Parts: sequence; C-alpha cells; structure tokens
Amino acid sequence: MSFEVSDSDEVMNEINMTPLVDVMLVLLIIFIITIPVVQHAVKVELPRASSSKDKTPPENLQLAVDSQGQFFLGKQPVAADALEDALRAHAGKDPQPQLYIRGDKKVPYEHVAQAMTAAQRAGLTKIGFVTEGKQP
Repeated sequence: MSFEVSDSDEVMNEINMTPLVDVMLVLLIIFIITIPVVQHAVKVELPRASSSKDKTPPENLQLAVDSQGQFFLGKQPVAADALEDALRAHAGKDPQPQLYIRGDKKVPYEHVAQAMTAAQRAGLTKIGFVTEGKQP
C-alpha cells in the first residue's frame, strides 16, 4: 500500500487578506460618514473680558542661616527672637514675597526648623530651600 499526496491536499499556509481589506474599507466609509455628524457643536457667542497680567512680580526674600546658627535676612543680620517680626513685615505685602532659606550644611537642623517656624507664624506661605548641585 502506498499513499500519494496530491497537490490538492496541501495545507494553505497564507492568510486570505481579501475579507480583511473589505472589512477595513467598510469601517473607513462608516467613519467618514459619521465624523462630520459628531463634530457639530452649538454655536455660542462667548462674552469678551479683558485681563491684564500682574505687572509686579513678587520679590524674593533670602534668609540665610550660617554655620553658627545666625540669621541673615538679605544681607542684614537678624536676631533669632526678632526674626518672626522681620518676616511679618514682608508677609503683609501684596503680592506676598517668596522666602528662600539657605542653610549652611554644618548648621544643626534645629536652626533651619526655627527659621521655617518663624516664617509660618509670620504668615509667609511660599517657602523654598536653596541648595547647590553636586559637581562632577
């Protein structure tokens, strides 16, 4: 007994792309027809308003804490007990200034926390820290 394989019994190993192309074309036609319907919007005349940008940018306050724990507001030395009053004078300004704290890396954290507490009690809300990046 011998079995012969004819050409008609071979398995097709390719996908018929014709039905896929037909489906894609039908979907394309449907989208082309429906997209203009979806994009109709109600026409409304919106009111015009004039607005101007704030011309005066807020000033920046620099509060430095040196390695001995002394405070400097700008370049002026400030005593620890007078720091809150000095910051309160700036907190009442409109727009409120931004406070940048520069703490020496050798100063105990207690002094930096004291500066943050004084700024918070004075009413300053925009507080940041100034650091230096690592040098390669």
